[in-house]
Amino acid sequence: MRIVFAVMLLPAVPLIQASAPVPHHAPETRQQDAALLQFLDQAYDAQLDLSPESLTQLGLKTHYDRLDDYTDAAAVRARALAEQQLKDLHARFRPDRLGDSARVSYRLFEYEVARGRESFKFRKLRFPVSTNGSPAGDIPVLLINTHKIDTIADAQAYIARLRETERVMREVSATMRAQAAAGIIPNKVNFAPARADARAVITGAPFDSGPDSTLFADFRKKVGALDAPAATKTALLAEARAALTGPFRRGYDTLFATLDAIEPLSKGNFGAWSLPDGAAYYADQLKSSTTTTLTADQIHALGLRQVAAIRQEMEGIKRAVGFNGTLEQFFDHIRTDPQFKYPNTQAGRNSYLQDARGVIASVMEVAPRYFRVLPRAPLEVRAVEKWREGTAPTAFYNPPSADGARPGIYYVNLVDMNQTQKVQVDGIAAHEAAPGHHFQIARQQELTNIPKFRKFGGYGAYTEGWGLYSERLADEMGVYKDPYARFGMLSLQVWRAIRLVLDTGIHSKRWTREQAIAYFKANSSVSDKDIAREVDRYFNWPGQATSYMVGELKIQALRARAQKELGPRFDIRDFHEAVLSQGALPLDVLDEQVTRYIAAKRG
Repeated sequence: MRIVFAVMLLPAVPLIQASAPVPHHAPETRQQDAALLQFLDQAYDAQLDLSPESLTQLGLKTHYDRLDDYTDAAAVRARALAEQQLKDLHARFRPDRLGDSARVSYRLFEYEVARGRESFKFRKLRFPVSTNGSPAGDIPVLLINTHKIDTIADAQAYIARLRETERVMREVSATMRAQAAAGIIPNKVNFAPARADARAVITGAPFDSGPDSTLFADFRKKVGALDAPAATKTALLAEARAALTGPFRRGYDTLFATLDAIEPLSKGNFGAWSLPDGAAYYADQLKSSTTTTLTADQIHALGLRQVAAIRQEMEGIKRAVGFNGTLEQFFDHIRTDPQFKYPNTQAGRNSYLQDARGVIASVMEVAPRYFRVLPRAPLEVRAVEKWREGTAPTAFYNPPSADGARPGIYYVNLVDMNQTQKVQVDGIAAHEAAPGHHFQIARQQELTNIPKFRKFGGYGAYTEGWGLYSERLADEMGVYKDPYARFGMLSLQVWRAIRLVLDTGIHSKRWTREQAIAYFKANSSVSDKDIAREVDRYFNWPGQATSYMVGELKIQALRARAQKELGPRFDIRDFHEAVLSQGALPLDVLDEQVTRYIAAKRG
């Protein structure tokens, strides 16, 4: 799913300072704060109106019969709207007349437009189809998971979106062919998984004589639950069948033809350095992902240090369990011993899901001792659907809908249980679900004192940093019941440290795919299949993999500072509230937030 209004910060820009702040209780300040909130929400709504898919993700039914415009002209229109909104912001508001929280919102809106402006010139270097996903998978995900059918009109909108898929595939194909003509060609690793996932969508009725395809089964189930005459339901099913076998199928065939035409042009697997202006593009991606000015070389060195430090922690676990051998041999032991595997059966998959739910339940039980406020939204654990296992990540979190009708969902990819490790179940659940992404993202959406663009946006370093911090926090909360579970957590920590090394290695130091896989395997117990999938993800998403560890280290440093400066006044619940109560923030703004909390506690 594309984000219409990219929530990113231009790093290392001096923060706006109020020359003479009006007292926050002054009526004129409250009036200005309310006016700014209204302005920013209207700006967000205007941007959101450009993306029917994002509207649906938030649980809204506006433009319910349409899919996004995937052309470059649409991107240009969104950019122009953001720039006009920034001009309007400057004309109508002065930060020195705003309260604290409103000033933060002003700053973030301003810098996000600036960050988007800097990134805009690199927009044609991003691949719309890769191992990280494509519209061929995103559209079915949207329809199945977020397009509700409560009325006949909703069902007709679903059918309209099936027809709209042909247009989307034409637009995406045109982009890919234009990129290829300019020498911007996806890596070889992308074609087979993308093609296989798309094929899975058009397998089954009404495309062939098999059981219902995933989409048709979803539509049949949703229409079956409608309070409508049988004849109306039959007519709707006939319309959906015609849409699927007609324009929907033609759209997929268009995409297949484009993949077939471009694949022979791909010469191998290369980082961003190989693209036109690739070094500048990668530097821009690092700014967006980390909200810092760290260079590729600095991040690479940080990664090497963190890998070494976490390996020492792992050595301690290895000794504690009495394993005689090298750490690399211990990795192989974890990777291959049947005691650390689930059966590669449906029963094994069910056991994994049950164990993950158990972790979440144990966190919820003790959470009040660590948090002042918990999210109200419920949390579910689900397996990734079969038809997108090939390109879906190992695990990920989908936020609740804005109206609260859809819960937060922790997805886990159980494509091959032989590659799934029991020792990592607890740590992954802590990161993706509780106390990780759900405690932060769902809570953020429930905040009442921030504008929509902050409620529904985020910063990778903060969001993923919190997820990674939560893995270690879960240890304090008693989640890990034995040394192997704690080793699983450390294996996830070193995984993110490895990302610092590999992302910069691939995109700045010209590492090969084989070189990246070898480094990953030498420093972790992650399965071979997960390693390959991860490395391919880094090739296709420059910079993103650096956000996790950079963010975690910042949160850990802020906590250490608070503990040192507050001494006996430090309360973990108050620290977490300081981190979470304003939603996602760039790391320098988070630093300010925690500094204010420390000052308030010191009195």
